Amino acid sequence: MVAEQKQDGGFDFEEALAELEEVVEGLEQGELSLEESLRRFERGIALTRRCQKALEEAEQQVRILMEREEGGEAAIEEFEPDDSARED
Repeated sequence: MVAEQKQDGGFDFEEALAELEEVVEGLEQGELSLEESLRRFERGIALTRRCQKALEEAEQQVRILMEREEGGEAAIEEFEPDDSARED
């Protein structure tokens, strides 16, 4: 149920999103105890934040590629994510 890390240590967006969907489905069923509901809700919030951060980083990479276009080819520039907003 922990889908945040790839084998190489990176964040796996698709697995995190699938886990988030499972969390939401479990909460929507309404059959969990209050404590379990709160635990899963907290997990869902953490997954949502990580997914949102990954989407923001991907959007920034696209912007960099689009803005640095030179002679019809995109100039690839190294992207360094902002670590100040991470919640590791």
